[in-house]
Amino acid sequence: MKNLVFILSLFLFTNCGKGESEEEVITEENSLPKVYNKIYGATSVALQGNYVVIKVDGTPDHKSPYFNETDPLYTPYDGNNPNFNLNPNRITSFDFTYKIPLNPTEAPSKSSTRLGSIGVALNGVAIYNQYAGPNNQPLTGEINSFDQYNGHPQPQGVYHYHIEPLYLTENQGNEALLGFLLDGFPVYGPFEDNLKVTNEDLDDYHGHNHATNDFPDGIYHYHITENDPYINGSGYFGTPGTATQ
Repeated sequence: MKNLVFILSLFLFTNCGKGESEEEVITEENSLPKVYNKIYGATSVALQGNYVVIKVDGTPDHKSPYFNETDPLYTPYDGNNPNFNLNPNRITSFDFTYKIPLNPTEAPSKSSTRLGSIGVALNGVAIYNQYAGPNNQPLTGEINSFDQYNGHPQPQGVYHYHIEPLYLTENQGNEALLGFLLDGFPVYGPFEDNLKVTNEDLDDYHGHNHATNDFPDGIYHYHITENDPYINGSGYFGTPGTATQ
């Protein structure tokens, strides 16, 4: 037994010396809350200290005209926007790592969302804010380039949603958990208790606080609405983690 304890201690010491903290080494996989199992598009989800680390390749699990024509998920546009205009970009796979707080809390000083990924949907697709680049312009023109599931790729090929991800609301439900923003707070669909959520029902950050099926003790959460700002308001309610690729 003493030899076993010595070997285990040596293993922990050796791994911590490779740049990992002791907290990271001893994290138990079974301590990850089950709600994160709903991120079915992740290649891995794990705890790292007080953060949930979500790794995805960023590609959607539904068809789109933005895949290359040789891809089995390629399909021509068949949505209901008569003004649809295919942009020149094509979907590319990336290794994204999202690091979000395990126990999110309201930030004492709020921070604005950025251009680029501000969160991750259940299918591993990036969530973007309500603006078009490069200078926080309204989405007015970009909306016509959204495919039949309300997503499109940016110039580097990162596919993303600015507004309701129709594939998810059609398959998960319009009241369901749809993803998480970088501050660790969950994003829910455009309905609640069989009623459509409007901007007037939400605060300046596009959310409110009460119990949900996933968080019966209550939690602040965002809602998707059909009007600007769609997913997030004037900034994160909590302190954002990171999204890297």
